Amino acid sequence: MKIIERLESGVRSYVRSFPTVFTTAHGSEIQDESGRTYLDFFAGAGALNYGHNHPALRDALLAYLTDGGVTHSLDMATRAKIGFLEEIERVLLAPREMDHRVLFPGPTGTNAVEAALKLARKVTGRSRVISFTNAFHGMTLGSLAATGNRTKRHGAGVPLGHTVQLPFDGYFGGGVDTAEQLETLLDDSSSGLDKPAAILLETIQAEGGVNVARPEWVRRVAAAARRHGALFIVDDIQVGCGRTGPFFSFDEFGVEPDIVCLSKSLSGFGLPLAVVLVRPEFDRFSPGEHNGTFRGNNHAFVTGTEALRRFWATPEFARETAAKADLVGARLDDLAARHGLGRRGRGMIQGLVFPDAEDAGRISAAAFRRGLIVETAGPDDEVLKLLPPLNTPDEQLERGLDLIEESLAEVMPRGATRPVDELNGTGVKR
Repeated sequence: MKIIERLESGVRSYVRSFPTVFTTAHGSEIQDESGRTYLDFFAGAGALNYGHNHPALRDALLAYLTDGGVTHSLDMATRAKIGFLEEIERVLLAPREMDHRVLFPGPTGTNAVEAALKLARKVTGRSRVISFTNAFHGMTLGSLAATGNRTKRHGAGVPLGHTVQLPFDGYFGGGVDTAEQLETLLDDSSSGLDKPAAILLETIQAEGGVNVARPEWVRRVAAAARRHGALFIVDDIQVGCGRTGPFFSFDEFGVEPDIVCLSKSLSGFGLPLAVVLVRPEFDRFSPGEHNGTFRGNNHAFVTGTEALRRFWATPEFARETAAKADLVGARLDDLAARHGLGRRGRGMIQGLVFPDAEDAGRISAAAFRRGLIVETAGPDDEVLKLLPPLNTPDEQLERGLDLIEESLAEVMPRGATRPVDELNGTGVKR
C-alpha cells in the first residue's frame, strides 16, 4: 500500500474504503496478498454480473488469444465483432422485436452517454437535455452535465450547461406526481423549459441511492418525450445486463427507448466495452463523425458473446436471478425492520437506507473487517448498496447477509438513532 500512497493520485477512492492488496479472484470471492478471502458484494460497481473469472468466459478468451485473434481493430470488421453483433441480434433484439442499430463509442459508460446525447442533439437540432435529480451518467463533461451530484459536478471546473435536472420519481415523497410536473412544464409554452433534444433517465438510480422508478412513471416520461419530439434515452449501464432480473431494466415496463446505453457488465468479464443501441431512423452520424481509438475491444467482444450465449439465450438465468433477489430482499426487510432503516431496490441491486448517513459508511467498514466488500451510495452516502454477482450461490448470499447483520449489531446495537421516516423515498432529507 505504500507505493499506492506514494505514487497514485489522491483522487483514488475505493482503495481507501478497502485498504488491502488483492491478488486473485474467483466467482463471488476475491483474495488478498495475505491469503484472506473476501465476499464481493460490489462486483466492480456492477461490471462483474457473472462474478470474477467465470470459467466459460475465461476459456473463450484464452482460446481466442492462443489462436492469435485480432486485439485492436478500430471499427474494422473482425470475426469477434461479427459474432458479437450476431448474438446481440439473436439474443437481445429479435426476441423483443427491436430493430435498433449498434453504435460502438469509446469503451466506457460515459462514452456511451456522450454519444447518445450528441446524437440526440444532431437528430433534433435542439440543445437542451432533461435528466433527473440524483442521476449519475458519467464523469466527462456532457454526461457530467446530466449528473446531479454536486461534488462530482464541481470537479468539472467549468459551467455545465444545456441540461436541466427535474425531480425523479418519488423525489418529494409519495404524494407528489413528478411525471405530471414534467408533463405540465413541457405542455406549457410559458414554463421557460425549452423543448428538449432528449429525456435521459436511469430506471434505478444506482449511484444516486438505489432510487427505483415505478414502471408507470417511466411510461409517462417516455410518452412525454415522444409527444414533444424528444428522444427517450435509457442509461442501463449499471442496472442493465440482468441486474434487475431481465436483461434490460425496462424489459417489463412496456416501453421501447429510442436509445439505450450499455456498458459495465456487457463484456461479462470486466473488460471495457460500451454500446449505444439506436433506433434506425435516428442513426444519423455520418461516417467518422463520432469515433474513438478503442471502440473495437475484440477481447471484450469474445467474452461478451459468450456471456450472451451462456446466460441470456433462455429465460432460466433471469428466473434464477429473481429468486436470489427475493432471498436478499426478505433478509434486508427483516434487518430494516429491526434497526429502523429503509430498504429499497429491485432485482439484485438492493440498498439499506440509514437515517444517519455516517452509519452506512461505518457498516461498510465493519463488514470489510469481517470479510465482505460492500459500498455506499446516495447524495450523502446514506445507502448501503448491495451489488453481488448475479450468480452468487445462495449460501454465499446468506453468509454475506449474516456479515451485514453482525456489522449492524456492532455499529447500531440499539437500532437507528432517529426515525427512518425523516427520509423520503429517494434518500433526500425532508
